[in-house]
Amino acid sequence: MKSPIHISSTQNKLIKNIILLKEKSRERRKTGLFVLEGLREFQLALKGGYEVKQVFFEPSIVSLNEINALIESFSGKPDIIEISKEVYKKIAYRETTEGVLAIAKAKSHELKTIQFKNKAPLILVAEAPEKPGNIGALLRTADAANVDTVFIANPKTDLYNPNIIRSSVGCVFTRNIGTGTTQELISYLKEKNIAIYCAALTASKNYLEVNFKEASALVVGTESTGLTDTWLENSTQNVIIPMEGEIDSMNVSVSAAILIFEAKRQRKIQ
Repeated sequence: MKSPIHISSTQNKLIKNIILLKEKSRERRKTGLFVLEGLREFQLALKGGYEVKQVFFEPSIVSLNEINALIESFSGKPDIIEISKEVYKKIAYRETTEGVLAIAKAKSHELKTIQFKNKAPLILVAEAPEKPGNIGALLRTADAANVDTVFIANPKTDLYNPNIIRSSVGCVFTRNIGTGTTQELISYLKEKNIAIYCAALTASKNYLEVNFKEASALVVGTESTGLTDTWLENSTQNVIIPMEGEIDSMNVSVSAAILIFEAKRQRKIQ
């Protein structure tokens, strides 16, 4: 069992480093590190093969034995740091949490790292999602449907933003995720012979009339502006979810879920 380091001061350098990583995207990009919080998130990060550098725990909430049990089956043991209640209150992102935070090494999400498990992959593409909560919801939807890959085109924030980790409930650690510009992603999909289906209001087919059984990328844009012309000009087929009320759009994660689960339904009956 690894003996912990003890920290009781909020002015400790390691504690200041955690706060910096949580609050500054630039610091996360510069160091290649990020902060995760919560037992479930920690477990999913380990399951996803992330390298955990340091684990911080508050002993009145979670015991050292529990922490050691979590990491015992993994190589590359992280430093274990016991923190006081005052320190924990200072660095904890959520009020209702399980007494665990960790610093981990970010993964590369370049397109060249993406591997498909299926010959006819089902892919979700989101162009320039701005709200971390929407990105988290998209990742949860992708996890629920077990899509092959999620691509983020022209990302507005890094994937290790604490709000994305929290709203995805840790799915960011276990999904196959790639990032790139819109043009890079379009070129990639075409090179792989993956059909591009863009959610759009114009020149569109009812999504129920489209065949998603072959390799397919379902592309969604922002709720305010939709997809850029570049996607629409390169679309295999635009698709639309008919609206029966007064508005003509839904939350992006809801739209994505409808399209994804229709594709999954089709694939189950082929």
